[in-house]
Amino acid sequence: MMDPTQRFSDRVGHYVRYRPGYPPALIQCLQQYTALDHQCTVADLGSGTGIFTALLLPLADRVYAVEPNATMRAAAEQALGAEAKFKSVAGRAEATTLPSASVDLITVAQAFHWFDLKACHTEFVRILKPGGQVALIWNERLTDTTPFLRDYEDLLRTGTADYNEVNHVQFDDAVIGRFFAPSGVAKHTFSNEQTFDLEGLIGRALSSSYVPNVGQPGHEDFMTGLRSIFQRHAQDGRVSFEYRTVIFLSHFD
Repeated sequence: MMDPTQRFSDRVGHYVRYRPGYPPALIQCLQQYTALDHQCTVADLGSGTGIFTALLLPLADRVYAVEPNATMRAAAEQALGAEAKFKSVAGRAEATTLPSASVDLITVAQAFHWFDLKACHTEFVRILKPGGQVALIWNERLTDTTPFLRDYEDLLRTGTADYNEVNHVQFDDAVIGRFFAPSGVAKHTFSNEQTFDLEGLIGRALSSSYVPNVGQPGHEDFMTGLRSIFQRHAQDGRVSFEYRTVIFLSHFD
């Protein structure tokens, strides 16, 4: 399987344009239950192109955007580099390069399932200040709430090489609970949605590392299937992705 830190190198443009954002209620949850405020130092690990980092910057004192993929990190630097609170870091969740006991809050949006759990656990404990917290966040794409979403899920399972292997839903509540044990874990969920025309649907699909990209085996067949799904289900020229946005909040005793 491809090195997870390099899986999105050829997806950055589509990732920036077509990946979902995060609902305001999620940010309100962070402000209510964590130390996120204008005195807070945050390490946003696996920060990618900076989609979640951008939401943290107005609320924190400093945000370290830690990302190992140079292409994704460069996209974040281009978008956010003018922000004084933004600090781009070439590092991994397992080896952030940040000083010990230097951050109040660790956030991980859409990336925890790529981490080495044992190594990042050690690193989380090292970089957190006493009493520091961790927030693990995912936009979980719903797969069976509409005929379109059911057909899209079927296409991913039949038209991609490793979707089942890298799908983050393998990281269920039990895995998260064991990671933070013996501390407890609080879970909150929110609704989120994207709507796309055909161009946007294609871009959203190609932002996923398991979808065959241009020039890769299976790309044309996948695109044929995707266009067929769009034609069957589009209403007024658009289809909708529905998400359950999930946040797990905890700390280390």
